[in-house]
Amino acid sequence: MSRPEFTVSIVESADGWRVSILEGDRVVSERACRDHLDAQTYASTVRQHLYWLSADTFRSYYRIGTV
Repeated sequence: MSRPEFTVSIVESADGWRVSILEGDRVVSERACRDHLDAQTYASTVRQHLYWLSADTFRSYYRIGTV
């Protein structure tokens, strides 16, 4: 089951690699990674979860919308 409202982005910055989960234009979760391979692996896992998990489980797992 796809969750098209979410996208995953990998970005290299001065601080290193980051993987962001976006809902529309808004970053709702972000993780720093030690290198590009780590970022690709984590992003791949998140993308798989987008298909495998229900929307509520995905939000809970990645702590989206929690304070």
